[in-house]
Amino acid sequence: MKPGPGPLTDEPGFVLHSRPWRETSLIVELLLRDRGRLSAVAKGARRPTSALRPVLLQFQPIAFRLSGRNELRTLTRAEWQGGMAVPSGRALLFGFYLNELVMRLLAREDPHPQLFDAYTSALHQLGGQGADERILRRFEWLLLQEIGYAPDLAADHQGVPLQPARNYRMNEGQWFATQAEDHATFSGQTLLQIAAGRYDAPGVLSQAKRLSRLMLALPLEGASLDTRRILMDLQRL
Repeated sequence: MKPGPGPLTDEPGFVLHSRPWRETSLIVELLLRDRGRLSAVAKGARRPTSALRPVLLQFQPIAFRLSGRNELRTLTRAEWQGGMAVPSGRALLFGFYLNELVMRLLAREDPHPQLFDAYTSALHQLGGQGADERILRRFEWLLLQEIGYAPDLAADHQGVPLQPARNYRMNEGQWFATQAEDHATFSGQTLLQIAAGRYDAPGVLSQAKRLSRLMLALPLEGASLDTRRILMDLQRL
């Protein structure tokens, strides 16, 4: 059941984004484990002497205390929880990409504890092993599952289990076997490996990326992601 709009007390979460508000304050977009995504006003957080200012950093675990019952809450306390390295270089862009996905695709105050845990794990990995695209593909797939846009990877449109040796093309969210081998087709073997979370076999990562782009385009309604454009520009360079 979706939690009510009551006050929050020291709930674990992350800052997804922040922007200036009035002269000295910030509006912060938060991802909380048990309340999902929500917005809050951090009053006075832009003042040099603010206790909130050095804490409200992205990619760091924070315990938040908020008050209010409106759509825009008031942040009354934020305490850094430590223990996480900040991503750097290309991994930092990957982190911004995850944040943009969550902000664009999660409804407000719709909790997804499993996705929160996956986000936390992804940040730990990005801060350690760096820019590994497998981290993005796993998170994208779980996000698609959580918001109800992940296709069935067990069977085709007739309910027949996907066959590793066959190729498939998607039509209206269902799989159809095909003899074609082109950019719009996926191998049954790859789809089964994606379903199992295995991305190490040759060719799986590139097909997983195509599948994520195909499915993410639906909830995004054709809109592009800013961080995706930046990553594509870097790949071209």
